[in-house]
Amino acid sequence: MVKKKKKQVFELLEHIKIEEMAAEGKCLARHNNMVIFVGGVAPGDVVDLRVTKKKKNFMEATPVHFHEYSELRIQPFCEHFGVCGGCKWQHIGYDTQLYYKQKQVKDNLERIGKIPLPEFDPILGSAKTTYYRNKLEFTFSNNGWLTNEQIKSGAAFDRNVLGFHIPGRFDKILDIQNCYLQPDPSNNIRLEARKYARENNLVFGDLVRMEGLLRNLIIRTANTGELMVLLQVRENDQEAITGLLDHLLSTFPEITSLQYVVNAKGNETFHDLDVICYKGLPYIHEEMEGIRFRVGPKSFYQTNADQAYELYRLTREFANLTGNELVYDLYTGAGTIANFVAKQAREVIGIEYVPSAIEDAKINSQINEISNTTFYAGDMKDILSDDLIARHGKPDVIITDPPRAGMHPDVVEKLLQVQADRIVYVSCNPATQARDLELLSVKYGVTRVQPVDMFPQTHHVENIVLLTLK
Repeated sequence: MVKKKKKQVFELLEHIKIEEMAAEGKCLARHNNMVIFVGGVAPGDVVDLRVTKKKKNFMEATPVHFHEYSELRIQPFCEHFGVCGGCKWQHIGYDTQLYYKQKQVKDNLERIGKIPLPEFDPILGSAKTTYYRNKLEFTFSNNGWLTNEQIKSGAAFDRNVLGFHIPGRFDKILDIQNCYLQPDPSNNIRLEARKYARENNLVFGDLVRMEGLLRNLIIRTANTGELMVLLQVRENDQEAITGLLDHLLSTFPEITSLQYVVNAKGNETFHDLDVICYKGLPYIHEEMEGIRFRVGPKSFYQTNADQAYELYRLTREFANLTGNELVYDLYTGAGTIANFVAKQAREVIGIEYVPSAIEDAKINSQINEISNTTFYAGDMKDILSDDLIARHGKPDVIITDPPRAGMHPDVVEKLLQVQADRIVYVSCNPATQARDLELLSVKYGVTRVQPVDMFPQTHHVENIVLLTLK
């Protein structure tokens, strides 16, 4: 006889006061000496909570009723707030967001790093708090998500949609009417693509069965005014593809790069596939201080270009370059930092895991007539070797901007062996940065800390740390 699975009963906690912001954009509360992590609330809210997960040392919960609203709250500006997975901090003012981001950096460096720290520089906020992104990716789906309000209305809705994934659901897409992340004409291009596809009976993708022509639409807007649109499809249906692309081009003649890729794989990645340039150039350009960066459909470029300039400007300032230094730029990506600081350095060596990014880095040096950069592709812990240092020399300054996981222990060990005078550590994850700083503290002291907000309305924060050889 098969035992019936016991139905889980979720506990209801009443009149809980939310205390402060915590990790990953959630808030923290306490009940009977147990920590509770809660999303969708603000410090100062008094709420009833439904427990969704219970562990030995903490619980997770969702709010089901608000008794009091925090004074920190403001009215969210987006109609999709609370359903869409982006911009989760819209309900608190920007000054409050910056306060908690600075606190997040400080807490991580103090609690995880456990090393002597200087007074932090005030966080550098973003001049733009909406419409600041230069890239968005939207997904086609034949089974669009319906909100509770839509279901209750009893109305019929077209389930062929083009929008964003619902948090935690790979198979559910929320139809987006207006997104406040990317400037015009991004919204209009997305809406027109959806309209044309519906009216011409193009088959929207089925994310469960992995069927259907239309997969996603990527829009990239550059600070030079150039505009890229990339359509990803599952089948090479030329009549349908060219019909949609021609319509977009005639409706939006400002598109300078119109491309498509046929991807029949089980995932959306296309770095190993050929991208077809249908009209215009196969790339667009971003610009910083007169340096132009070529951005192709597979290129990485910081999505907040204006704030990326501030991030790189401060990185260069921390490096304190006089023109005589040999700089190693680790995790160089498309060579943005390497090329940005090259004019103030004697030579810059850039290292990156992704070969296509290194090709972009070399192109960016060529088109800007920068001749004092050299780039290598490969695993950082393998490329940053004694042979490389023997070939180019011991660096005076190391700039490192690793992914969220931070640096591999072997890379940290190599930095301790090399003993550059200064290390400028740029991080998108202060927790892993703090871990690495503790390891580096054997030979380095932290002399300056500068948080930078790249992503308003979210919990994400960048941080720059200057380490000086003891």
